[in-house]
Amino acid sequence: MVKPTIQFIQGTDELTIPDVRLTKSRDGTNGVATFKFTEPSVFDSSSVVGDITGFYMIDEEGVIQSVDVNARFVNGKPAGIEAKYIMRTPREWDRFMRFMERYSNQNGLSFIKK
Repeated sequence: MVKPTIQFIQGTDELTIPDVRLTKSRDGTNGVATFKFTEPSVFDSSSVVGDITGFYMIDEEGVIQSVDVNARFVNGKPAGIEAKYIMRTPREWDRFMRFMERYSNQNGLSFIKK
């Protein structure tokens, strides 16, 4: 069984737990997940391991990936990362929700509806 994890550099797990926001269209056919990482651990290891190559969500079903990744800098130093995953079909939404359920259980996250 594969431990659900997030990576920015393949093979290097991100240790920082993100704040995740979900939006879904009214008809339920598509949605967006926005992940915000404050002071992610990838900044500590990127000089040793390499550059950020994308956003990878890995679990027992495989890999979900996105290239919509933006770093935030404060006073010239990296302070955070925002990554987005766009789901264009109900199938992609369902697959993402299965990943999030596993990742949430592994990391003690809870869902708050607003």
